[in-house]
Amino acid sequence: MPELTDKQPSGAQGALTGGCLLLLVLTADVAAALLVVIVLAVRGLGRMDANSGQTAAGVPPQDWAPALGFGALALTVGVSAVVLLRIGHRVIGSVQLTLCVFLTVHALGSWP
Repeated sequence: MPELTDKQPSGAQGALTGGCLLLLVLTADVAAALLVVIVLAVRGLGRMDANSGQTAAGVPPQDWAPALGFGALALTVGVSAVVLLRIGHRVIGSVQLTLCVFLTVHALGSWP
């Protein structure tokens, strides 16, 4: 009785699976990026409205939203880069990994 690990998927089936996984991973990256942009934009609008009628009474509280948002986005891009590298898309995975490094540096730079 042959083992299941000995069976290799056909070329068309492997390409279809890889393409679907690639589409799913890139959709997750876009959704995460849009979520971070929306959260940061709403926080910025809330900060503009709150400061319009107030005087400076003291030091404003620390804002963790940019650090957490860009950190979560870097984590999402990093996971998708690992998935892309595992399924054999080395060029796209390398670009994603480079983008992950830039997002991590930006998240650490916005640390309060």
